[in-house]
Formats: sequence, C-alpha cells, structure tokens
Amino acid sequence: MTGDTETGGVTGTKDKDYNLVRYVEACLSSALRLENYVQDAERSDDSEVAELFRKAQADSRKGAEPGKKLLAARLNGG
Repeated sequence: MTGDTETGGVTGTKDKDYNLVRYVEACLSSALRLENYVQDAERSDDSEVAELFRKAQADSRKGAEPGKKLLAARLNGG
C-alpha cells in the first residue's frame, strides 16, 4: 500500500506485517496445491509434468523459508 492508506486500524496488524504473513501463507498454500498436481500427473503416468510440479513445489517451500524466519524473529521481538 502507498501513502496514508495503511489499513492496520481495520485489521489490527500493520500492512507490512500482514503482507509478510500472507506471503508465507501463499507460498505454503502453493506447495500444498502443487502436491495434488504432482499426484494427478503421477496417476496419468506423466513423469515430465510431475517433475515440473515437484520443482515448482520445492520453489514454493524455498520461497516460504526466509519469510518464516523473518516472521519468527518478529514474533519473538527481534
């Protein structure tokens, strides 16, 4: 958000903190969703597509890690 449009008064959480939580949630949600895609591809015996989804899933988990660490540090007062 830009300027004076901070919505923390509505959510009870500053936008930057809310965005961090949502970022981590989006990465992890993507990893979960991709597991279904992998299983669908495997059921269809399409190893090429399954591997593509496995790589995307690994990227989603990898993307969540720095956000989780930052979130944990913030929650612990860091």
